[in-house]
Amino acid sequence: MENHPIIHVEFSAKDREATGKFYHDLFGWEVRQIPEMHYATFMSGKDSLGGGFSEVSDDYPAGTIMVYIEAKNIDETLQKVEGLGGKTVMPRTEIPGVGWFAYFTDLSGNKVALLEPLENMEIRNQSGAQPA
Repeated sequence: MENHPIIHVEFSAKDREATGKFYHDLFGWEVRQIPEMHYATFMSGKDSLGGGFSEVSDDYPAGTIMVYIEAKNIDETLQKVEGLGGKTVMPRTEIPGVGWFAYFTDLSGNKVALLEPLENMEIRNQSGAQPA
């Protein structure tokens, strides 16, 4: 069976800069603000899982934590989701310079994200994060 690691975790944030500073001060995470994307990324440690802080919205309320699972082919994975009784919430959507993502719900209604990185892109070990 194909490997599908968890490669990104995303927290909703009312204030990305304050949230980034909180996690930097608490755990020492490296945080990089990306204002043009209304987003911030973090690395939780060397060779460990990273993620991001997404702005709170109607579709992404406070308290939301999204898990991103790597998919070699999102469309095929979503077909399998549907065949197993899950539902596609957002189809394959581009993240310029990164790859594609999609959302689905499982049988219990849990919302989960898929990420299909651009070929040769290593999402888990992105460098360049800096303290908030």
